[in-house]
Amino acid sequence: MRVVLGTDGPQLELTPPQRPPGEHSVRVCIELAGLCRSDLKEIAGDRHGVSQFGHEVVGMVEESTLAALPPGQRVSLDPNVPVTRGTGFATTMWAAGSADRLTAALPVVPHGIDARKLVFTEPVACVRHCLSAVTRHLGRELAVLRLAVLGAGTAGVLIAGLAHATGARVAIGNRSADRTSFLRERRIVDAPIGPLAELPSASVDVAVVATSFVPPEVLREALRVILPGGLVLLYGGTAPGDALAGLDCDLDTVRRTEIAVTADWHGKPVRVGGSYGTAPEDFGVAVRTLTDLDSSVLPVERMITREVRLADLPQVLREQVIGRPLGKTLVWP
Repeated sequence: MRVVLGTDGPQLELTPPQRPPGEHSVRVCIELAGLCRSDLKEIAGDRHGVSQFGHEVVGMVEESTLAALPPGQRVSLDPNVPVTRGTGFATTMWAAGSADRLTAALPVVPHGIDARKLVFTEPVACVRHCLSAVTRHLGRELAVLRLAVLGAGTAGVLIAGLAHATGARVAIGNRSADRTSFLRERRIVDAPIGPLAELPSASVDVAVVATSFVPPEVLREALRVILPGGLVLLYGGTAPGDALAGLDCDLDTVRRTEIAVTADWHGKPVRVGGSYGTAPEDFGVAVRTLTDLDSSVLPVERMITREVRLADLPQVLREQVIGRPLGKTLVWP
């Protein structure tokens, strides 16, 4: 059983998935999947790039042609590695490709750790990659930085939590009150949280735009709150041709190529940098973060607000694509 995207939206299919073509193959029994905002973007037709539908997973290898990924091995998924695979919203997921790519695409995760924690491996890996991009673009360690996160969704919360854990001084700004209230009530992150417009001007070294997309009004706020010479880090989604009037910068190119460019914003020198996807080493750090870091520092389980059965997922997806879901939805096969 699996949920796939068809012309009429998400559909439940009961036929078993077929092994895709490739030099090697691995069949994974899915333990648990997480619903990502990018999944909803794909359903709405708002996401650009290769499909990653159903990519936040933890599962067990059932069948494999690779000695490095034997049956019984527990794995996560790096959707940025180019292999042929099925959706992770399934009871079983096939992946096929070269040995090197399959090994990279299915990073090993430990046994004995709750799947409700390990399902955050891919999002935490993306966040670790984002914070690595900050230090690379600025040439300074996180611990000495003042950092604002613009956007209080799952990504924004994880970015703020990990940055705070490294010693950075962090604040979170969000446009709507419901998400800020949600974070306060659940005590998810130990950082000031408030309206985006109330972040002080010229007060931080870095502003990470962690909204689902990078809308002009949020980007203008990010440019407002950074100090002269500070960095605006684009983490949220962009589309080809995205630009902001008055800022000489191709936003989509900067984000997808992970470069940093110097620009001028109404007489203030700024840097605009990008973070896109992950690197293989990010997954090892993510697993260590989830297993070794005190849960009070990054309480990912407090972000879980809904747990549903795979058979019910098509309806849940239709509801969430037009709604405003708070927290993380998990999917049990």
